[in-house]
Amino acid sequence: MWNVRRFLAALVFLAGMGNASAGTLTLDATRADDPAALAASMPGFATRVLAAYREEDEDRRLANTMRLQLVAGDYSGALDSIHAVRRVRAAKGDPQAPAAFMVNEIYATAMRRSGGGAGFEAAFGQAFDDRYGRLDDRSALALQWLFSVDMARAESDLHDAVRKIRAPEGGTLAAALELVRRYQFVQVYRRISPFAQDALKRDEARRFRIETGLMLTMPDGTRIEALLVRPRAATAPLTTLLGFTIYANPDWAMTDAKTAAAHGYAGMVAYSRGKGLGDGPVMPFEHDGRDAAAVIDWIGGQAWSDGRVGMYGNSYNSFSQWSAAKHRPRALKAMMTSGSVAPGIDVPMQGNIFQNFMYPWPFYTTNNDTLDDATYGDQARWDALYRRWYAAGSPYRDMDALDGTPNPVFRRWLAHPAYDGYWQAMIPQGEEYAAIDFPVLAVTGYFDGGRVGVQHYYDQHTRHNPEADHTLLIGPFGHLAINQGVARQVDGYTLDQAALVDLQALRYQWFDHVFKGAEKPALLADRVNYQVMGGNEWKHAPSVQAMANGTLRLYLHAGGGGGENRLVRDVPSARSQALRVDFADRSDAGWKPAELAVTRELDRHNGVAYVGDVLPDGTEVSGLLHGRLAFTVNKRDVDLGVSLYEQTADGQYFLLSYHLGRASYARDRSRRTLLKPGARQQIDLRGERLVSRRLAPGSRLAVVVQVIKQADQQINYGTGGDVGDERIGDAGDPLEIRWHGDSYVDIPVWRQDE
Repeated sequence: MWNVRRFLAALVFLAGMGNASAGTLTLDATRADDPAALAASMPGFATRVLAAYREEDEDRRLANTMRLQLVAGDYSGALDSIHAVRRVRAAKGDPQAPAAFMVNEIYATAMRRSGGGAGFEAAFGQAFDDRYGRLDDRSALALQWLFSVDMARAESDLHDAVRKIRAPEGGTLAAALELVRRYQFVQVYRRISPFAQDALKRDEARRFRIETGLMLTMPDGTRIEALLVRPRAATAPLTTLLGFTIYANPDWAMTDAKTAAAHGYAGMVAYSRGKGLGDGPVMPFEHDGRDAAAVIDWIGGQAWSDGRVGMYGNSYNSFSQWSAAKHRPRALKAMMTSGSVAPGIDVPMQGNIFQNFMYPWPFYTTNNDTLDDATYGDQARWDALYRRWYAAGSPYRDMDALDGTPNPVFRRWLAHPAYDGYWQAMIPQGEEYAAIDFPVLAVTGYFDGGRVGVQHYYDQHTRHNPEADHTLLIGPFGHLAINQGVARQVDGYTLDQAALVDLQALRYQWFDHVFKGAEKPALLADRVNYQVMGGNEWKHAPSVQAMANGTLRLYLHAGGGGGENRLVRDVPSARSQALRVDFADRSDAGWKPAELAVTRELDRHNGVAYVGDVLPDGTEVSGLLHGRLAFTVNKRDVDLGVSLYEQTADGQYFLLSYHLGRASYARDRSRRTLLKPGARQQIDLRGERLVSRRLAPGSRLAVVVQVIKQADQQINYGTGGDVGDERIGDAGDPLEIRWHGDSYVDIPVWRQDE
């Protein structure tokens, strides 16, 4: 029950009503203290509003009329309005038009048949079956969410509408329509909620064969849990789409499996060891490849299987695909990956530098047989831990001692700072990629933390198998875009209209192409398909290199006499730029890197910035950042970052790409080669973060070269010892590094005139 001030049972207009924009409605009301009084008053109120309502926009008029009719009790009229608004939207090409206001349609039909009395439940069930039950499986699954609402929020919104219309300035037609909209929403869902979920379950049972709690035995005797969903309408063996994941969430798994089944496949989700009902312990990354391959072999032997399996899934679930492919199960015939994790390459270390954001992840995935959201989501705890560790200068390996909770998985990782056999056993290596001869679609985003892994797999696969059927799609997407949908704004950047694509729909279009002979999605016109940020277009190229038709080599020129450091085209400089970083100084413990890719200030923390000249209009940066750093340093090792920005004419900075790496692993991530203090060093930058951006008119490029010393990453003190054991007492003299003027970055550019 919720409390409202009582409306007079018969609300009286004191002034006439115009159209919605005129806002001339005023109301008189006495007070009430129970919802029953509001319910008694609203039908008459809606009737009077309807009599005076005028609206030029036909779609809006019909939608508002329908709501007014529902509240007034004119259910036949409401159904006529629903059908009319669908015709209007269909004429405009709206693909969602046939399902518009479906819940209201079912409610109105049930009310018309039952009069709202004791027969409503039966009438609702019949109306639900007549309307929702006749949808195809795909449409029905997509519209399930319509029947689940946050009633507490809906009633709060109704409270607000009541307060607004009772305010002295609230007696407008717009306020009246808003009150009716909020009231009608609550009215409908209060009435149908007791029956909707049961109706959905009956409908689901009619559409799908669902098996939960399947226990599959691995070759070593360990059992893992899986669930399976198949369309009941299937009369022949099915291709299976498999997700293999450590993220044991039954709702997520069921949704994925049902979605695959709704598209005509057998949908299956299997969990890593120790998750769900499976045997433990949980050990991220280490068993998934062999276990996923065993699941695929099991599927291939089932009577309902046609012997073909496609894998899909984001992030960790994409790692498990590559891990399975390492073992080449016979039935695995396609993979659609996205935001792919590559252990040892991008997590828990990038460029051989361990990243703090991965520290709480083992608690999330191993604390129980599902997911420990409470611990993982306690960001205040983790931020405080990182600040405490940084301020104290403790060894990185002792992070869990500072936290007070053992983290054995993280310690296990720290024992492998090189990309050694521990990591290499998890995903394909070398010629193992050559044996992967089935189609692969890889999706990532310019704002996806997983794009380093996606790039690694693409590079290795196409290098060892030049004829690999490996298609790459990249746009201005975040890490979870394929699961949650493409956001209109990411990291402070507002996407072009062309970038707003349905990635999950693309998943099934591509699988239908591979397995059912459907047309290949037009968006995948070539091997590399990329959205040009700022250009509002997609482009297609046969390779990453072909995204550009030129290279802009910019040398790092030190400013003389206090002048600005410059990026100068094609001409090295005899000057050098010195940087001094004191690892014993923790006065910057409160500093944090910029949270957004689009900022007003250049991040120069422990770094040196270089800015280029204004570039010609229409310059497009498309491809991978490469370069060479020539420097002299007084330590045996150093962790470096190189960031590339667009500096716009209005003073904003857009982070285009960056490189992160430990200098001692620059030549070979699997073998450490220490630096020679005081000697000239030279390392090459490997491009890992793909980008495409048409620069705004008047823009320049800016580069920041920095030494990594901050609270969100491991700190390399430069002793040459195990970085996990180094502490602030090992800082010694401040690091002194000098960037030589023959250092450069190679920017891949597309010039229309070339």
